[in-house]
Amino acid sequence: MLIEAIAQMQQWSEAMRTQGNIIGLVPTMGFLHEGHCALIKTAAQECSVVITTVFVNPLQFGPSEDFARYPRDLERDIQLATQAGATVVFAPTVEHMYPAGYAAMIDPGPIAEKFEGIFRPGHFRGVATVVAKLFNITKPHVAYFGQKDYQQTLVISQLIRDLNFDIRMRVLPTVRQDDGLALSSRNVYLSPQERQQATILYRALQEAEYAIRQGERRRETINTLLRHTIEAGCPEIKIEYAAAATAETLEEPEFFASGSRVVLLLAVRLGTARLIDNSLVEVP
Repeated sequence: MLIEAIAQMQQWSEAMRTQGNIIGLVPTMGFLHEGHCALIKTAAQECSVVITTVFVNPLQFGPSEDFARYPRDLERDIQLATQAGATVVFAPTVEHMYPAGYAAMIDPGPIAEKFEGIFRPGHFRGVATVVAKLFNITKPHVAYFGQKDYQQTLVISQLIRDLNFDIRMRVLPTVRQDDGLALSSRNVYLSPQERQQATILYRALQEAEYAIRQGERRRETINTLLRHTIEAGCPEIKIEYAAAATAETLEEPEFFASGSRVVLLLAVRLGTARLIDNSLVEVP
């Protein structure tokens, strides 16, 4: 079932809650792939009804970014979401979400200022704002997100805590293709040659994970390993960041403590595509 009007979506969700249903929410920007479908399938297993939102949010795109050309195919999205277990696809228009005179924005704080925040200023303000709106419109009990957008999951977790949303957040592992490339709607920007070259990102993450498990704790050494692996494997890639940080806070200590969790974060440009990836590893 497709719902486009905000008031209708709120009424439907309220009716589901009144009937005792547990609502799962999977927010997306559409052009669904198997990563999105995995989130929807898990939500369908854990909740009695599932709302998948399809909305390309202009607030999270910078002026020179790919909002206009971001891939869109609502008919295909509805089909894939329904097959994966979605009860409703909520696909509002930009005019409905941000009517004339709209002004409110949510500042997610320091967690949003590093990494993506440096290269995409204002991005997480747009993310936090649209997610808060979607929470209020769909009224879920549980919201599902993918680990691939790791910093985003920290921003949304902070949003839920700070604004007292009565919502449980589920973060599911990144879904990858057989050669390790993380699934992303933006992968369609890659040429066949670039698609092969992009596998170096996963190899770099694996190399750094191995080093940490072998006892490497120096942040700069780990960062250098990430960069060198990517540059040696694909000189055409432009690295925006390749960095290790504390998984919970994104702090960057000189040494990682034994028993701590480290997140390895990558953002690169290859051809016309901007790709991000990450992995989590525990320091022995």
